Amino acid sequence: MQLIKTNERERAVLVAVAPQAAVKPGYSPRKKVQEHLDELAQLAESAGAVIVDRIIQERKSIHAAYFIGRGKAEELACLAKEKNIDVIIFDDDLSAVQVRNLERLIKCKIVDRSGIILDIFASRARTRESKTQVELAQLQYMLPRLTRQWTHLSKQFGGIGTKGPGETQIETDRRTIRTKITHLNAKLERIDKERMVQRRGRKKFPRVALVGYTNAGKSTLLNWFSQADVVVEDKLFATLDSTVRLVNLSSAHKILLSDTVGFIRKLPHHLVASFKSTLDEVTEADILLHVVDVSHPLFEEQIVVVDETLEEIGANGKPKIVAFNKIDKIEDRSIIRYLSNNNENAVFISGSRGINIGSLQEKIVEMLEKNISEQTVTLKQDDYQIISQIHDMAEITDKQYNGDEITIRFRMNKMYVDRLRKVLSRKTAQ
Repeated sequence: MQLIKTNERERAVLVAVAPQAAVKPGYSPRKKVQEHLDELAQLAESAGAVIVDRIIQERKSIHAAYFIGRGKAEELACLAKEKNIDVIIFDDDLSAVQVRNLERLIKCKIVDRSGIILDIFASRARTRESKTQVELAQLQYMLPRLTRQWTHLSKQFGGIGTKGPGETQIETDRRTIRTKITHLNAKLERIDKERMVQRRGRKKFPRVALVGYTNAGKSTLLNWFSQADVVVEDKLFATLDSTVRLVNLSSAHKILLSDTVGFIRKLPHHLVASFKSTLDEVTEADILLHVVDVSHPLFEEQIVVVDETLEEIGANGKPKIVAFNKIDKIEDRSIIRYLSNNNENAVFISGSRGINIGSLQEKIVEMLEKNISEQTVTLKQDDYQIISQIHDMAEITDKQYNGDEITIRFRMNKMYVDRLRKVLSRKTAQ
């Protein structure tokens, strides 16, 4: 499948809708939407667009047929023709009906927020797993949105909203896409089984997962701890694939530190679902290390987005450390005192400059110790399987041999203690 690239960056207009009335005194919906468009502009530029204009329409509700209303859509069509616009990018997801109506009226590509995020993921995917995950998400997103803009799957054109699995004519049988989705799901199941085997081999060490909004500095922190040489760029979604490294926090504490894809406002549901095997690094971690870009004007909203995404994937109840990153970039230092008083287990750092990283290490060790239980068990020396399990799950501190018996003292994460007790009770019952 040959990729036909465009020679120039596409000219884009960003569009958003703001509520007409303020929700509460002092709250400006339009200002909030402008800040959201700043993020959408970053996404668009990451995808290769040049932002020509921005449009915010104040409405009481979203227009069912055109999202922004017929009159505004007609104005947008004139603007697109006048300024030679290639693509209109909406900050919210559009329905299939809205896309179809807008494309009939405006003679250029119509892309919504999910579409452009998927586009960026497609261009950044490097490994077999991430490419498969992104292709699956794109096809699931594309299926209900087949419009005149799509061409046949055997062709693939350059430009925003077209990277990845390609495009298809409306009259093409949808079973082609459904068959491909089935194939990709089966492929991801095989990859997931491989990952499960890899994770089983890591149970000897506590697992800490870096989570956070995209571009918060997670990869920088992973590099600082482990010299992992993970790609670090000042752009959204620089890292898609999960990276796991063994880190020595102290002579007595080793952890497996993992970094995976960052979260973002309105992260497409299909993307979260297809990245399940990658996000299992988060759901199976013992501790979450939530990295926050405290220098960002919307960092509090970003915290909420991350917490909501963690809840969606079933990881919100885990022990958590909040690392407020990039403190070297904030001018109002009083915010540190405020955040310290209102966030349990908060640490203030700069990953790029190494500021206060020692305190973060101490906080991780402190939390690990809270979850550690010291145990002693006496077994027959020929209980090889149980002894092996203890070695896999615990830190052995002492062994004493007495005849055909062995007494083992060890330190184990509390989450594994009940599992070991069940194994021992089954052994006793035999």
